[in-house]
Amino acid sequence: MVAPLHPVPKLLDVSGVSKRFPGVQALEDVQLTLSRGEVLAVIGENGAGKSTLMKILAGVETPDRGEIRIDGQLVSIADTGTAKKLGIALIHQELNLADNLDVASNIFLGREPHQWGFVDRHRLYSEAHVFLEQVGLNCSPRLLLSELPLGCRQLVEIARALSAQARILIMDEPTSSLSQGETEQLYSVVNDLRNRGVGIVYISHRLREVKQLADRVVVLRDGRNAGMLVQEQIAQDAMVSLMVGRALVRQVRTSQSDGAPLLEVQDLRTTAHPQQGLSFQVRVGEIVGLAGLVGAGRTELLQVLFGIDQAVSGTVRLGGQVLHLQSPGDAIAAGLALVPEDRKLQGVILEMSVGRNATLASLHRDARCGFLNTEQEMTQASMMTQQLRVKTPSIDHLVQYLSGGNQQKVVLAKWLALKPRVLLLDEPTRGIDVGAKQEIYRLMEELASQGIGILFVSSELDEILRMSDRALVMHQGRLAGVLDREQLSEESIMQLATGTPHQMATSVLQELL
Repeated sequence: MVAPLHPVPKLLDVSGVSKRFPGVQALEDVQLTLSRGEVLAVIGENGAGKSTLMKILAGVETPDRGEIRIDGQLVSIADTGTAKKLGIALIHQELNLADNLDVASNIFLGREPHQWGFVDRHRLYSEAHVFLEQVGLNCSPRLLLSELPLGCRQLVEIARALSAQARILIMDEPTSSLSQGETEQLYSVVNDLRNRGVGIVYISHRLREVKQLADRVVVLRDGRNAGMLVQEQIAQDAMVSLMVGRALVRQVRTSQSDGAPLLEVQDLRTTAHPQQGLSFQVRVGEIVGLAGLVGAGRTELLQVLFGIDQAVSGTVRLGGQVLHLQSPGDAIAAGLALVPEDRKLQGVILEMSVGRNATLASLHRDARCGFLNTEQEMTQASMMTQQLRVKTPSIDHLVQYLSGGNQQKVVLAKWLALKPRVLLLDEPTRGIDVGAKQEIYRLMEELASQGIGILFVSSELDEILRMSDRALVMHQGRLAGVLDREQLSEESIMQLATGTPHQMATSVLQELL
């Protein structure tokens, strides 16, 4: 008689994990399992506990209670070193790299190959080249990291995790900074790792890619398990319903401004693309989307309009007045405000409170005779955080402990306190969940109704289609076309963004979807 086979233990088994921070119950009795060769998506709104759970698995945080087993063995992950020895690697959403080192040194940082007590440079670069090939990054391992664009740096982060021979790979929003082509390459990397038996925990707010990649989906809500979906159950409506506890009504902007020209740009040439002159308008109360592939010059345009970079030539008018934008101070004084793409690096100061961040841009207004009126400052901060519905225990709470969506609201609060005439938004919903996106969209609608002109960059076609009165589409530094509301479609945007005929653009779009 054949003895019954014992079930193979899960690669990872998380049971009853809880974690509390001051004033916040981040996790409560969370359960999770991961098998070899499985892609497990963990989704939820910002603040649902995803990042806290991943930090516990990576040894960055320790749980208050609960058990973690790997291959059936109970383990204690006291620090990041222990996690690495157990074969767990975390790819952070916010890059954790050293800009002043070359690519190879970043990949093997802390694990450099040595010979006779010295770093073996030949081996360092040759082995780094292998992992760069695996993620499809065609660059020299000797290249200084700071010379790479943001999307390529994300691939270096992934290459570093692969070089550690991780058995459990945690990817936190890995495509948030990638172009469509780089995203497709990442999908190939994920599928290759799955075939090699690596267990992957995949966190993403992009539900379309979750549906494409995941074998199972675990949903967290308010720090607790909200449900699980498998195979054919993995659909966008089902995921959204579990995430927010209700069905979201998808609304498309119907109002369209017919106001007077507010921001007028004529033959503007940036240093990134000095050969291309850009001319367009943003009207009073109009929301204008700025579409295009990564590297098309969208962010560079916003930086010139905000005085961060200098234009090679051209004219910018606001309300008919010619602007001389030599610095961000000039732009702010004129009535322009910029919400940058990287909110943690350029939008907020993480170690400061919500209140202090919300008033950073308006300190001069709250000062008298060189002294800051702190009472007036905090009154203004309270009013702005309430108006934007920032979820925080108090305005004294540190921004670093807020969810991504609420951090974004603090950035907006900082600029809206100045009552700008034109709001420049660079990827306004990057790295935030579907519920927080709804609130950002609602806010954009409200601001437009007050007569504020909005020019926003987005890499998500659905966002451009949903929110734009008109869309400007850029291709390789030039304005490839302007689409009115009735002309907007995924095909028309892709046709202009790729510089291809309509039939080819449609084919490219189908591949991306």
